[in-house]
Amino acid sequence: MAAASAVRTVGRRSRRLFDIFVAEIPWTVSSKELKEYFSQFGSVQRCQLPFNRDTGFHRRYCWIKFSTPEEVQNVLQKDPHILEGSKLALKQQIRRRRTPRKSQSE
Repeated sequence: MAAASAVRTVGRRSRRLFDIFVAEIPWTVSSKELKEYFSQFGSVQRCQLPFNRDTGFHRRYCWIKFSTPEEVQNVLQKDPHILEGSKLALKQQIRRRRTPRKSQSE
């Protein structure tokens, strides 16, 4: 149980490393199609499209990682983003820096 919990925690932490969160993805769109679409704005390093184990379908959202901040801005400047007739909802991920915790004595 503890190992599964640790894997989930690492997964959540790694998602913060992505640049853009994309929602409202049509069921018929694959991660390959998403990478192809977003590559017009820059170099897509990674596209993480999670699947539901029970249904076998993706969950209609993904995370996209680009090579540079300029590429992220290129994506955000274009609106709307439409794939297969559906408008995608994009949100820029905020990169959080780890700050040292204050001790209780302070």
